Amino acid sequence: MKTALLFSILISAPTFAANPPAYQLTHAVTVDPSFSPDGARMVYIVVVAGKEQLFTSDADATKPVQITHDDWRHEDPAWSPDGRKIAFVSLKDGGEVISLMNPDGSGVEPLTPAAVRAIHPNWSPDGVTLAYCTDDDLKPPAKNDSEIDAIDVATRKITRLLTGGINTYPAYSPDGKRLAFRRILGEMNSEVFIANADGSDAKNLTNDPSFDGWPSWAPDGSEIAFASNRRANYQIFVMKPDGSDVRLVANTEGRATAPIWSRDGQSIYFPNCRKVDLGTDCQIFVAPAPH
Repeated sequence: MKTALLFSILISAPTFAANPPAYQLTHAVTVDPSFSPDGARMVYIVVVAGKEQLFTSDADATKPVQITHDDWRHEDPAWSPDGRKIAFVSLKDGGEVISLMNPDGSGVEPLTPAAVRAIHPNWSPDGVTLAYCTDDDLKPPAKNDSEIDAIDVATRKITRLLTGGINTYPAYSPDGKRLAFRRILGEMNSEVFIANADGSDAKNLTNDPSFDGWPSWAPDGSEIAFASNRRANYQIFVMKPDGSDVRLVANTEGRATAPIWSRDGQSIYFPNCRKVDLGTDCQIFVAPAPH
């Protein structure tokens, strides 16, 4: 009897090993935060129905509010130093025009000429000008030459700062005297450069055979955060403004890029994208700034 009972239990037990594994079906993209001057709010991108829309929320990502609803993409949000405007890239009608709007999404007005494909706006500390670059990705996978310009927000006067080669992701220092940016050198090398605010005296800071870029200044100007694939996958690092004392911010998996500092300099936020099953998730991460 005991043998028969045991045999009955064995043949009726579920065969878990034969069941197919579950996989993640839905995916989300939330990237590119920028903070209000008081650090209490942030603006960022969320892909909604296939379109990049802008949201604002508290700095801890609570109380999200969608502020754009157009049927075109919105990229590269940047909150102005006085908190009154948000600059962003509008892809209306297939172009790339840096535009301004109020923090609630109202009052949208184009800033850069429609004939120029302008991306990656970055405010000067006094809020008078916006540095930006022209699109370097017009002939993918090959990169094309791109310039860094500055536009006076009031007069719309444009000044060319950097030209020759592939120059992107401009970032003003907190005192407005210097400009960090990414320069691509060859097909597999990208470096973080630094120059005077007028584009003169450009110098290579990273000098590494890996792909370095996406510079972001600490609020006190003592460090620059950047992304690099020098440890195989893209991660966030910090360095001194002379390129020394490079340190890893967080040991992340995926593709971490475009870091930005919290207004108090205690944390670094960045989007991190990871392949998950049949898709890719992109989310905003935050890590303590190394000191």
